Amino acid sequence: VHLAESGGGPVQRGGSLRLSCVISGLEYRRISMAWFRQRPGREREEVASIDCEWRVTYTESLKGRFTLSQDTSHPINNILYLQMDALEPEDTGMYYCACAQDSADYSRRCLGQYTNWGQGTQVTVSS
Repeated sequence: VHLAESGGGPVQRGGSLRLSCVISGLEYRRISMAWFRQRPGREREEVASIDCEWRVTYTESLKGRFTLSQDTSHPINNILYLQMDALEPEDTGMYYCACAQDSADYSRRCLGQYTNWGQGTQVTVSS
């Protein structure tokens, strides 16, 4: 399984970015996936997630500004997006996508930890 994020970069306060994550090599495409971020001096935190029933959950503080979506039309890969609006300098950090274990075991694939990670894409919001 390989995850590749893109779409990060510099943006001014109030601006928007759309991050993409291509998840390839999956045998089971119904898999829980998520976006995380790590801001300078802080621990990595979950931003938003999508479960195997395609239900989306957001970190409460980011609701309304960040939107997770996915492209289900690709014939092979899962593609995850994170639309980020009204960006603030505090949103600066490395953004990662992750997915659970690609397993026939539903609990591991849909309820377990995120075991596959991308390399991340840097988001820098200037004031």
